Amino acid sequence: MSARLGLAMRRHRGVILGLQWAVVLFYAVVVVAPALLPLPGEADRILNHLTRFAQFLFWGLWWPFVILSVMTLGRIWCGVFCPEGALTEFASRWSLNRHIPAWLKWDGWPFVAFVATTVFGQMVSVYEYPGPALLILGGSTVAAVAVGLLYGRNKRVWCRHLCPVSGVFGLLAKVAPLHFAVDRAVWDGPHVKSAPVNCAPLIDIRRMQSASPCHMCGRCAGQRGAVTLALRSPEAEILGSSPAAPSSPAGEGGELWPARLLVFGMLGVALGAFQWSASPWFIAAKQAVAAWLIEREWFGALDTPGLWWLLTHYPELNDTFTWLDGGMLLAYIGATALVVGGWIRLCLGLAGHAAKLPWTRLAMSLIPFAGASVFVGLSLLTTGQLFGEGIVLAWANPLRMVLLTATALWSITLAWRLGRHPAAAGLALATALPLGAWHQHFNVW
Repeated sequence: MSARLGLAMRRHRGVILGLQWAVVLFYAVVVVAPALLPLPGEADRILNHLTRFAQFLFWGLWWPFVILSVMTLGRIWCGVFCPEGALTEFASRWSLNRHIPAWLKWDGWPFVAFVATTVFGQMVSVYEYPGPALLILGGSTVAAVAVGLLYGRNKRVWCRHLCPVSGVFGLLAKVAPLHFAVDRAVWDGPHVKSAPVNCAPLIDIRRMQSASPCHMCGRCAGQRGAVTLALRSPEAEILGSSPAAPSSPAGEGGELWPARLLVFGMLGVALGAFQWSASPWFIAAKQAVAAWLIEREWFGALDTPGLWWLLTHYPELNDTFTWLDGGMLLAYIGATALVVGGWIRLCLGLAGHAAKLPWTRLAMSLIPFAGASVFVGLSLLTTGQLFGEGIVLAWANPLRMVLLTATALWSITLAWRLGRHPAAAGLALATALPLGAWHQHFNVW
């Protein structure tokens, strides 16, 4: 059944292209149109104001379920639905086709881009206001088109190297039960001649073993009789990867920056970004610093820069950030990333040493838990928007804790299968701190 679906995706490429342009149009409406309208008032609701409706669709439904889709269907979002991917590939038809420079291929860009967009989004309140959403998402789209015009004829160079969520999607796709499998023996054997495939994300299809880079577009389905859309165990890729040499940094290979993104990005920076606005610690720290500044008559940090594209500035809605607000926000998210990410890294390092595994490989067992953590954080936007409509979902927080606990147990089980008791104990300790932070968020604050 899945194999036939893959072949159908290749045969009906025109349908997929039509769907992509429909999503581009939808994207333009929900991102661009609200920025051109007056800000909604307190009386405006999802069903009577376009901005509220667009925010609910985009942040309340779109993004949480994109995360779930990648964990279940692979990166089909990237290959079939993503507007930035469609636009950068479309622009690359007229690309200058310049050689992709080495600096652009640096493995750390997905980590840097994810952290930068996550933190900057909090500084300008991207979830609450359409102007910052257009600034960040529109800016990213313009950059994607520009990269398409410069590099890679008919390719997605932006998606492969620079997209802020590409690294996250690449990690989550490792546990997707649906993927395009490549039979290397069949590929290298005798076959009927077939036209070469344009793989937009620049994958060497013959050697593809991981679902991480694959955009699930279906263009290679059936190629040389060796590429098949197939089901697999969601644990297969994490447990089946070859161990790297634990004593060599090079042995960590391509897992080093993804592991850093997983530990310090998805479980560190993202956690701080989701929680700072509800944290009494943040308020107490800000008040203490403000009192210290006032005692010394350093009032500059208490001023507002008045630039909505730098810090939140909507005085008509009594919502403005001072320099102090911005600095404390950076400090809070940074401290969360260092404390939570540092704790997890320490646990992985000790457990990996005991189990004779590279910490980077052991980190991959955290993917289910990290994916659930990001989904739970984004779902706070969903229930928050519904709360503004008078809809209270009392069961949401208990269900979130059940999901986080279940995926933490799954991650611990994966670690046990990778390195037995030392690895499982390390993962149990590693997940304890972020689990405790979520418990604090839901049940204490």
